[in-house]
Amino acid sequence: MLSKYIKELVNYGIDSGLTPECERIYTTNMLLREMHEESYDDSVETTDEPLEDILNGLLDEAVKRGLIGDSVTERDLFDTALMNCLTPRPAEVQRVFWEKYRVSPKEATDWFYDFSKKTNYIRTYRVKKDLRWKTSTPYGDLDITINLSKPEKDPKAIAAARNAKQSSYPKCQLCIENEGYAGRLNHPARENHRIIPLTINGSRWGFQYSPYVYFNEHCIVFNGQHTPMKIDRNAFNKLFDFIEQFPHYFLGSNADLPIVGGSILTHDHFQGGHYTFAMEKADFTDMFTVPGYEDVTSGIIKWPLSVIRLRCTNRERIIDLADHIFKAWRGYTDQTAFIFAETDGEPHNTITPIARKHGDVFELDLALRNNITTKEHPLGVFHPHENLHHIKKENIGLIEVMGLAVLPSRLKKEIFEDLADALVSGEDIRSNPELSKHADWVDEIKPKYPQGFTKENIDGILREEVGQVFRQVLEDAGVFKLTPEGHEAFMRFIKTL
Repeated sequence: MLSKYIKELVNYGIDSGLTPECERIYTTNMLLREMHEESYDDSVETTDEPLEDILNGLLDEAVKRGLIGDSVTERDLFDTALMNCLTPRPAEVQRVFWEKYRVSPKEATDWFYDFSKKTNYIRTYRVKKDLRWKTSTPYGDLDITINLSKPEKDPKAIAAARNAKQSSYPKCQLCIENEGYAGRLNHPARENHRIIPLTINGSRWGFQYSPYVYFNEHCIVFNGQHTPMKIDRNAFNKLFDFIEQFPHYFLGSNADLPIVGGSILTHDHFQGGHYTFAMEKADFTDMFTVPGYEDVTSGIIKWPLSVIRLRCTNRERIIDLADHIFKAWRGYTDQTAFIFAETDGEPHNTITPIARKHGDVFELDLALRNNITTKEHPLGVFHPHENLHHIKKENIGLIEVMGLAVLPSRLKKEIFEDLADALVSGEDIRSNPELSKHADWVDEIKPKYPQGFTKENIDGILREEVGQVFRQVLEDAGVFKLTPEGHEAFMRFIKTL
């Protein structure tokens, strides 16, 4: 069976365009080396199996031979090494990318995105397991996802990682040194990972796709140096440097402070892609002009977070005004709106910026953020409040700001299986220790559905209500609420510009 799986994987590499036919023997021998096998039968009959099945066959054989343990982590490390045997070296990938870029930036990214899936760097068979739907709200159709792409580590793998020798190479999962890295129990393998080098703001950066693709062509653009996130004028310039090179993509940055920032603040990076979020479709509600920037269209958009949108055909003018607004916001305090620039020397105000280009017009959204905490809201005043933590407790980063909920995998079983069954059967939710955290929420939504819960309607009802919870999450994150008082407070800040 080993020869069969090896031959099928080599065939996959050739048929997918990863491996040229002239490298068939070389690739076969590379795979034999990985499997610690010295013999091979090329006459074996093969079938047209999906990549996932071919790899699982090889992984099962590796477990039998004692080459790896049978954990998700060890299997992922090993199948990445197998896929590297098929994957072209970085120089060849870069050559093809820039050759296609000369035709058009879109042709280059289309090819690279497809390449990243063919190499199994993006594990499409896992991504397909994610639950995805849209929920209609006053702000547009929000995207809701329950992330099932990231495999959960089993206890043995966690224990093994804890006992493994610690290493600081690469320094983090965004470092350029990840390209081709074999990985370890506490760091993912990246042997089949390829990076496109870019020049951003006069320095070396890298371009890659996220292996978890939360949206179409979800890319990461990262600094070639391991340097912390920082929002400043240079950040705006970096965003537009990329947008000018890839005008069909948007690019945004997480905020640079804890709570309102992303999960990785230690490495300067941006996220973007080829997708239109509800936020981008939001209309202006209030237009204003900042003195000295009459040539820049400026306004507030209809969005649960507090967002200023700037438009201009001159990128430098947008950058100048964005820097002006950002500096004003950094130092802005309005006690009546519970906005404090700092407390005890700790800064609280920052922004989440998102850049785009429509034809000749540059566009920049500035989402105003504040990470102050109180005894009542220890995780953040402008963070999902405690009554929503049963659904979403994690930070509201760039992706959520734009209108896409990335919800934890636990919800698939908790809500869409166990809670769904309990509601249909009429079980007392409060008496169930696993589901009682959802009881108050259930009490809120029950009156909306006098027809009751059935096997036929429960999934649709729960999707709708989870989506509305995410709407509330975004409203909690807004520093100026969508109330007359909130609007008045927002306009007070605008008048300081």
